[in-house]
Amino acid sequence: MIFEQHYLECLSQASYFIGDETTKRAVVVDPRRDIEIYLESAREHGMTIELVLETHFHADFLSGHLELAAATGAAIGYSAVAETEFVSRKLAHGEVIDLGAVTLEIRHTPGHTPESMSIVVTETGVDVPHAVLTGDTLFVGDVGRPDLLSSRGVTSEELAIQLYNSLHEQLMTLPDSTRVYPGHGAGSSCGKNLSSDTWSTVGDQRATNYAVQEMSSDDFVDVVTAGQTAPPAYFSFDAGKNREIHEVLDESSPTQPLSFAEVVELQRDGAVVLDSRDPVAFAAGHLSGSVNVGLAGRFSEFTGGVVSPEAKIVLVTDEGHELESKNRLARIGFDNVVGHLESPLLSLAGHPEAVGHLARIDVATLDAMADDGSSFELIDVRQPGETEGGTIPGARLIPLTQLNEKLHELDPERQTVVYCAGGFRSAIAASRLMAVGFTEVSDVLGGYGAWEATLETVPAQ
Repeated sequence: MIFEQHYLECLSQASYFIGDETTKRAVVVDPRRDIEIYLESAREHGMTIELVLETHFHADFLSGHLELAAATGAAIGYSAVAETEFVSRKLAHGEVIDLGAVTLEIRHTPGHTPESMSIVVTETGVDVPHAVLTGDTLFVGDVGRPDLLSSRGVTSEELAIQLYNSLHEQLMTLPDSTRVYPGHGAGSSCGKNLSSDTWSTVGDQRATNYAVQEMSSDDFVDVVTAGQTAPPAYFSFDAGKNREIHEVLDESSPTQPLSFAEVVELQRDGAVVLDSRDPVAFAAGHLSGSVNVGLAGRFSEFTGGVVSPEAKIVLVTDEGHELESKNRLARIGFDNVVGHLESPLLSLAGHPEAVGHLARIDVATLDAMADDGSSFELIDVRQPGETEGGTIPGARLIPLTQLNEKLHELDPERQTVVYCAGGFRSAIAASRLMAVGFTEVSDVLGGYGAWEATLETVPAQ
């Protein structure tokens, strides 16, 4: 058996290539949209990808099932209860896919979504399953959240009960030595307590995962639904797109270079100018009205939280990162990239009248503003789980993922100061506020971490 986990750090997303060396037949599970990595595996092992399996309708990324089907002729398989616009193989609970020396058993495990399924991987002649691919049903250290918009028509409580039954009747019945390979790791918004480990065993999860400990179904509903993070706004968009027929991605196709005048005209017509340079470069000078989401972080996820999926996008990038920026946006289905600003440093230098700057203040300046009685709105854009550990006094809590929804509650004429944990997300939020017309915006260098470090430590008595 060839068993490969392909882990995508920027989305905390895991996909899998499983091949049978005796028959040269292969299956890909939960592929990302830029599929060259799976085609390369197939070439390396001399295998044919025959089937693409999706554990559920993903909300956090646009899957690569259509791309793989177009490139290889592979069939696409979903749980039998999933309805798709494209032709898909309906997989029944208990159905076995025989690759030769490797078998895949389908287990319906609803709860995260109604159509969620898990896949038990076994080698012929071995009594104990090698692994179970759990999608977003069971994570290392957590379980899938039952409250996402991808589950419209079913309440979170109903799904939580289904999740409880799926865990105890389908997954925790597997032998302790069976490896658990989930769909996500730490950082994903699909759960609240995910480990940074990308695999575990059923036995380890039985011993350490809070959500599979002995408890009633009512207690399980309470503990699993409490304290979930605010999901990015694009989740419902992706959950819908993954059901639909849509254009396949050509990950080698470059973006179109645009002159400064062309970019400005597109911006006037409603296009979003998305600057993927780091916050320091953006603060020093950028096209006024642009939004900064640094490529070094969770670029596509954060973009999906502050930019509409329908918006036309013009990229401003460091030289040579235009294609990477485009493809990473495509991973969440943001395909409306109309081009990139050619030679951004020269273009901005040549048009100083159109250049904006982002004020970045240190903690001492923030404290001085508070001491002087200055009137300003202080916004904390961290997630609820982060703010439980403390906030800067007077801060209003608006997670970055909910900023767009809360804009109407804020006063664009009032001085506004934004902070996060370390300064990356606050630059995104500040740029978004500036882009919609807030007149005086700053973000705090080093964020809450820098502020906390300035607090006096009381010696132990």
